Amino acid sequence: MQRTKTLNRAVTQRTGKLNRKDGIHLLLLATPFVLFTLAFSYVPLFGWIYAFFDYKPGIPLQQTPFLGLENFRNMLDDSRMGPVLANTLALSLLSIATAPVPMLLAILISEVRSGWFKRLVQTVSTLPNYISWIIVFSLAFSMFSTEGAVNSIMMKTGIGSPPVDILGNYDRVWTVQTLLLLWKSAGWSAIIYLAAIVGIDSEQYDAAKVDGAGRMRTIWHITLPSIMPTFIVLLLLSVSNLLSAGFEQYLVFSNVMIADRIEVLDLYVYRLGLVTGDYSYSTAVGIFKTVISVLLLFSVNILSKKVRGQGIV
Repeated sequence: MQRTKTLNRAVTQRTGKLNRKDGIHLLLLATPFVLFTLAFSYVPLFGWIYAFFDYKPGIPLQQTPFLGLENFRNMLDDSRMGPVLANTLALSLLSIATAPVPMLLAILISEVRSGWFKRLVQTVSTLPNYISWIIVFSLAFSMFSTEGAVNSIMMKTGIGSPPVDILGNYDRVWTVQTLLLLWKSAGWSAIIYLAAIVGIDSEQYDAAKVDGAGRMRTIWHITLPSIMPTFIVLLLLSVSNLLSAGFEQYLVFSNVMIADRIEVLDLYVYRLGLVTGDYSYSTAVGIFKTVISVLLLFSVNILSKKVRGQGIV
């Protein structure tokens, strides 16, 4: 009996040493990423102090007049904030409305039986993610401008005359930009769902086939319920980033005909800071966007805990 206790104690000590050793290895592996996050995500937060000063480039901060919350109060009187927020919310909500498309794409790819065709479809659908927005604009301009390929074909076939300016259409600009964003990101987003589909236990499909279920029934009763938690998490994260629409896409596609409908919050901050040189006010607007995003994140997290019983944070 005493020998058994001694043996168990030795095994426990040995296991504890191995766990501590593994923990140290994991900590060392994580250290570069933690330092990277601190350097590029948290150290720049010290720049928020410029929102409280009337900062001018070249003048030391200690010689700059202190404004307090004046820049934040100015946002209430800014006539551009309303349209910019409306554009941001509209484009973000349209993007969220297309969120099921990558999931459906992943299901279709997973159902392809031919291995080479599956790899071809996945590569072709993922490729646009690696193309910069400048090149996307060049492709879109060559296709959809008044002298582009689409209008040329329509004119020659007599379908459309005069040519339609798709990229300069004030009423359709939100739809066009949403479709371009979907084309660029759907294949990349589908990878997450493909990983979730691969993780589904194959015995569930075998049991369904034995019960006589066809493809559509297995998709409806096995695949969709299995990847739905992934979809919910990504959807909630999208809601928390409602005000973070990005600016590269809207910067390159902006022109005089659609500029008022395409100016989102990130693009507005970029122009305030780097075009007009109003660093203090642009920083205040950026802080406003960050605070709202954090509040949205915690709100959807609370909602997720109440509805699903588990949160995303």
